[in-house]
Amino acid sequence: MTRKPSRRDFLRQTATVAAALPFAGALRPLALAAPRLAPPPGLKTRHVIVLAFAGGVRSKEVIDTPANVPNLMRIAKNGVTMPNVRALANGHYGAALSIFTGNVEALGIRENEHGLNPTVFEYLHKDVGVAQSDLWLSTASGAQGRLFAHSDHPAYGKDHGANVLDGDGIFNVEFQKVLDSFGKPKADGDGERAVLDGLADALDPAAARLLQSGKQMDPAHLRAVEKFILDELTGQNARVTGPGAGDVKAIRVGANILRAFHPRLLGITLQNADVAHGSYNSYVEVIRRNDEELGKLWDLVQKDPELKDQTTILVLPEFGRDKDLNERNGLDHGDNSDCLRRIFLVAAGPDCPRDKVVKTMVDSHDVCPTVLSMFTKTANKHINGKIIKDLFA
Repeated sequence: MTRKPSRRDFLRQTATVAAALPFAGALRPLALAAPRLAPPPGLKTRHVIVLAFAGGVRSKEVIDTPANVPNLMRIAKNGVTMPNVRALANGHYGAALSIFTGNVEALGIRENEHGLNPTVFEYLHKDVGVAQSDLWLSTASGAQGRLFAHSDHPAYGKDHGANVLDGDGIFNVEFQKVLDSFGKPKADGDGERAVLDGLADALDPAAARLLQSGKQMDPAHLRAVEKFILDELTGQNARVTGPGAGDVKAIRVGANILRAFHPRLLGITLQNADVAHGSYNSYVEVIRRNDEELGKLWDLVQKDPELKDQTTILVLPEFGRDKDLNERNGLDHGDNSDCLRRIFLVAAGPDCPRDKVVKTMVDSHDVCPTVLSMFTKTANKHINGKIIKDLFA
């Protein structure tokens, strides 16, 4: 009879695998946490979530059809809706990247290189002093999605980028092998807190050395890594299927990151709405499914004592879709219509007015400097976007 592994035994195995995998920045060695930086005077926000509702999503099926997105509307009731946001870039990759760089990025759908303009993650780490362990990206955008984590700018780059996981999180082939051969960990009972407190002893010396990379470890971060691994491996991400499955996984991985690490900035990028090219109905199903997961993410924030009343979330597409259906009863994106270029932004948090619609015209690349303004009053010369002051009470 195969022994059911304890949480301690299981994590001794998985932590070693986690430390050794080439995650392109995910689960970076976590040194002692940097001091929690105070927000600029007058602001209460300490954590920010930027969710790029990407893949090409029209306002018509979202804020103009509230029945499709009851959870987004619930968030909007707690914040600001801006229905007049311009998307100036016209490729999925460039348009989504613009949200994170504060510039109009002229990069096409087949580009597979990092952009040249620094991202908000790099600014926060290098210029503001936010620890990299506080900067995360969860993406459903495949190989391109990982490129949002940092630029190739010579003064910034990968040494200042975010930790990044794709929509499968750590539930990938390598971890699946561990799970299949070792078995799923049994749940702890009343002793769970004791196990968490004793995590340093639970990891074998080799795993600890790999995670430390020669740096002194913060026990709280070790506990967070343990909980993150357990949440991922005992979750349901591997079994999510159907339209929008990649987006669902990306949001759930983002939720686990929030729960475990309480990052200062979490970016989540979606992509599955692009199924609209071939099926309008599948496109609407993706929107509804993503809204359901967005509601769970919002509820997680509201139930967490550290995140509640200190977290601002911003949700927007990278661009919309064509005005008219194509011959496949789907929606392309190339007619340059108002349906394509005019998108929306919903933002809610402790510094936002409640239940307010602001019709001022802004640009999608204004999100980057707006996020930075929640951490610092210093402007950056590399950014062309402007702070969206109407988001603040």
